[in-house]
Parts: sequence; structure tokens; C-alpha cells
Amino acid sequence: MVEAFAVASGKGGTGKTTSTLALGMALADSHEVTIIDADTGMANVLFHAGLADVETTLHEVLAGEAGVEEATYERFGMTVVPCGTSLAGFQEADPTRLRDVVADLAADTDVILLDSPAALSSRTAVLPIVLADRVIVVLQPTVPSLSDGLKVQEYATTYGTGIAGLLFNRVTAEEGIERVADKTERYFEGDLLAAVPESDAVRAARRASRPLLAHAPDSAAAAQYREAAESLTVRSGESTAVADRFRSAVIPDQP
Repeated sequence: MVEAFAVASGKGGTGKTTSTLALGMALADSHEVTIIDADTGMANVLFHAGLADVETTLHEVLAGEAGVEEATYERFGMTVVPCGTSLAGFQEADPTRLRDVVADLAADTDVILLDSPAALSSRTAVLPIVLADRVIVVLQPTVPSLSDGLKVQEYATTYGTGIAGLLFNRVTAEEGIERVADKTERYFEGDLLAAVPESDAVRAARRASRPLLAHAPDSAAAAQYREAAESLTVRSGESTAVADRFRSAVIPDQP
């Protein structure tokens, strides 16, 4: 079985990469998990997963200079495909090749998590949402963040992608989710997966270049990510059929 999730938000700074790796590690307790950094313009997975020094990344794969197996690394119980950070690499990358990358990886995994770009103003940014089976929308408990998240939901439903759930992140005592809970239930399709507190452990994990669940497994934030992973039911899909669907996915000319 295999299912692809896009971890997405309508703005930067919500903690998508932290969330992607934390959910991946939690899901890896019972599934084969593959992380793909699909944010080809503002990649962060390599810094969070201790892969900053690798030579081959998704940039080279998307440029046709390397096979996906050359950009695949085993880290923290997961398969990780990081993306590079250079402007030249971004300019050389052909985002449409991401379809084949996902299709190739679908044969050997149960769960694919696509760390998606925050802005939705280009076909590159929208592509992970188009390719995914479902989207995990990462939010902060503020009205502007909800508004941005609704844009993610609109793109997803427009292209036939489901909503797996909502993940509130960086929640503080001053900005609890209670203030926006009614709006969430009224306007969003997915269930609330968890509310992850603002945490010094998250910042320390980033500085250590380790996923949160590896660096601070007993933290309150890590517990909430495990709760979110337990709330996700991975749907079974025949890998060949899923791969064919990815390869034939229609990429919108404009988002």
C-alpha cells in the first residue's frame, strides 16, 4: 500500500518541515516512510535531517543529472530525499520531473510525505498538492493563518486532492486554538489532528540538525506529533496504479 500526503500551509514560518519530519518519524513506527523535500526554492529538510553536506539532492534529479536513488538517504528510520538550496540548482530543476520521482519511490514505501512550498503562486508550489492523495494543512491559531490555510484547501479540492486533517503548530497559551475552533470546524473539511505547542525543544532540534522526535522524544511537542500520526489512517493503494497516476498527473499552467 502507498499513500502520498502533501504537508502544506499558505504561508512560511508555520513549521512545515519540522512537522513533516516529526510525522514521518511517528508513522515510521508502523510504516515504511519516505520524505521528499518538494520545496525546491526554499528547501529545509537537509538542515533538519543532518544532510547539509550531501552532494546529490532532488535538484540534480530534477535537472536530469542524477537518478532518484542517488539522492535517497536512510535517516532516522525513514527514507529521505532532500533538496538543495542553491539558486543555480533551482533554476536548472524541471519541476515536472517530480511526477516521476514520486512514482519511482511509490514502489518501495507505504507513506510519502511531501514537504511543500508555502506560497501558492506558481505551478512549482502547487505541484505537490496536485500530486498528493491528501493534504495535511499546517496552521497557527490566528485568523490570517486560517485564511491562508483555506487557500491550500481550495487548491487541493480544485485538483481532486483530499484533506487528511489540520495540524495546529506553534500554539501558545496566549494564542490558544479555542478562539478559532469554531471557524476551523465551520470552514475546513479535515479533522483536527493535534495542537503542537511552541517549544524550545523544536528550536534546539533545528540547531542540532535532528528531527524533533530524535532530539527530544519526550517533549510535549513530540507527544502531539505522535497523536497526530495516530489520528491518520493510511489508505492502501496498489503501488503500480499509484505510480501510473503520478506519472500521468496533469500539471496546471497556473495555480
